[in-house]
Amino acid sequence: MTIDRRTLLRASLGGATAGVLGVTTAAHAAPRPRRRSTIFVAGDSTAATYALADAPRAGWGQALPVFLHHEITVVNAALSGASSKSFADLGRLDLIRDALRPGDTLLVSFGHNDEKVEDPARGTDPWTTFQDYLRRYLDGARAARAHPILVTPVERRRFTTAGVPYLSHGEYPDAMRALATETGTPLIDLTALSFALWGELGPEATKDHFLWRDAGESPNYPAGVADNTHFQAHGAIEVARLVVGAGCTIPGRDRRALRDASIPDEVLTWPATRPAES
Repeated sequence: MTIDRRTLLRASLGGATAGVLGVTTAAHAAPRPRRRSTIFVAGDSTAATYALADAPRAGWGQALPVFLHHEITVVNAALSGASSKSFADLGRLDLIRDALRPGDTLLVSFGHNDEKVEDPARGTDPWTTFQDYLRRYLDGARAARAHPILVTPVERRRFTTAGVPYLSHGEYPDAMRALATETGTPLIDLTALSFALWGELGPEATKDHFLWRDAGESPNYPAGVADNTHFQAHGAIEVARLVVGAGCTIPGRDRRALRDASIPDEVLTWPATRPAES
């Protein structure tokens, strides 16, 4: 399954966060540099780009350009429902490998759906098949002379009745951390970073980050929604801030944006369709 880079990058050019296989760039025009650096995202629904009919639901990959300089292009290939196994088995990894060029960056973040071990199409074992599939992403990036970065899965909104957060991803983050050490791959520990943030915010304030809306509050969710896994715009932006802030090897980091604590939700835009599913 192949596709040329130009076709991939033309898939859906948009505004601040409009696009993959979709391409997203910063909102304002800038002089074209000698070479545009591209960041590819391989991941699941927590990172995916969502359509206008899904708003205010958004993924952290959709919000990455908020914290990057204008010369950086983001190809957010994150696919709702994907695991490290199903993403590769569906040929999505092949698309990325065909499009990667020397100097590009590949962010790899799975775990949520790998945990669904009852599903043979998606489930993996943390210390065997999960690591084996992740190696395919690392090897593919390095074969293209691109730079892979492992990103542990973002933590869900999980609190005890006493309001204490608890971890939900089992051994998958540890397996990814161990693989990063073994292979000398940069790691962004988004599990730990997001868990710390949710603990700091507490059960009520985290509802402003996750996809919680009361009945009648959002036309796309007329009956309301209480989703403890996926984000609304504010949460996607703040998780993207964690990723870029911790990703010291991510190219084009906008330190001014990373310091700006008042980035509005309106900086995000939603395409007409989910690009990764189009």
